[in-house]
Amino acid sequence: MRADSGSGRPPTRRRTRALSLTAGLAAVVMAATACGAAEEDGPVELRFSWWGADDRHSTTQQVIDRFEAQHPDITIVGDYTDWASYWDKLATSTAAGDAPDIITQEERYLREYADRGALVDLKEYGEQLDLSGVDPLVAESGNLDDATYGIATGVNAYAILADPQAFEEAGVEMPDDSTWTWDDYVDIAAEISEKSGGDIVGTQSMGYNESGFAIFARQRGESLYNDDGSLGFTKETLQEWFEYSLELSETGGSPSAAESVEIEAGGPDQSVISTNSGAMAHFWTNQLGAISATSGRDVRLLRYPGESEHDRTGMYFKPAMFYSISADSEHPEEAAMFVDFLLNDPEAAELILADRGLPANVNVRSSILDALPEADARSAVFLADIEGTIVDGNPPPPIGAGQVVEIIKRVNDDVMFGNITPAEAADRFISEVEEATGSV
Repeated sequence: MRADSGSGRPPTRRRTRALSLTAGLAAVVMAATACGAAEEDGPVELRFSWWGADDRHSTTQQVIDRFEAQHPDITIVGDYTDWASYWDKLATSTAAGDAPDIITQEERYLREYADRGALVDLKEYGEQLDLSGVDPLVAESGNLDDATYGIATGVNAYAILADPQAFEEAGVEMPDDSTWTWDDYVDIAAEISEKSGGDIVGTQSMGYNESGFAIFARQRGESLYNDDGSLGFTKETLQEWFEYSLELSETGGSPSAAESVEIEAGGPDQSVISTNSGAMAHFWTNQLGAISATSGRDVRLLRYPGESEHDRTGMYFKPAMFYSISADSEHPEEAAMFVDFLLNDPEAAELILADRGLPANVNVRSSILDALPEADARSAVFLADIEGTIVDGNPPPPIGAGQVVEIIKRVNDDVMFGNITPAEAADRFISEVEEATGSV
């Protein structure tokens, strides 16, 4: 499994290396224009970059059309591609001083661009961009050193997707997700596999996404990353996480190592939930609709195990994406006006709906609930249910965090295949992540 930030796969190490902006980037980045200027006389053209599939491209163009109808002197030119190509293209254009005016960002890369001076502080454009309605749980998620370099497009949560029909066919009751523990999770998964005679696997391997471990660590008062980008968890906590992952495999609660590799490579469409071959899997709430449609079943969302085991909960709201403005933009005020439209205008929201996560503006979020597709509406209810239990958010990941996706996959595979112990896996993960992020 992999974090879905609105569709697309995580970057490869090659793409991550390409993202590392050259030392000369700072020299070509122009200083941000001071706020307060009125919209310039004459026509203004802005470029807006995003990634995604054809449906997102089509919808976004409709949103652009509505903005241009309100602002006939401003033209928005779409600059879009698929996820695999997006970061190479953005890194190259930014290093050349030709970045799009409005940039769709992802949390793993926000610090990379902010630290190089490639983004403006959005708070400098308060006359054009109203941030007052943003959900407090993600309002500061794009902040670094008291500056706001990105504002969340919407929110997701990492959760357990469960198939009630699979539970019923295995003769196992659905868990009480307000009280279940990690031991309960392992036991229930093994019970499903055993009672179904192996026809239904209890759960998909949980070790392929660092977001699951982030929740696990937060439940213990730790974190994946600290505010300064250093690692915020102990080796013992990570070792325990890998021990649970290994126990699931050894008890048959999750697929074998070889099967897990194949399932992971197939993406969400080949998950055990999508193929009706398993009862549980770990995914983002905005993936519920697609996985439900593929499975043809009434898939449910469950809280993460262990939320009531310790002094605090671990689940959190993740910004689905961020809107940022390039420091190269010759028209930052107009760019801020467009971000304001995307964030706050009902005309934009009724088209975007939950495509970029449930809207970050809480009032806008409420206004579109009745228009959401059924699965997205259930996701909205789930997020509303857990909102009161969420303690805080996470700081932006450090530079190099994009490599962590591949690191945790390799380490998890080695644990599952018996090549290393959970203790060795913890040591290796910490070492490789510290090297990748420069936090040694």
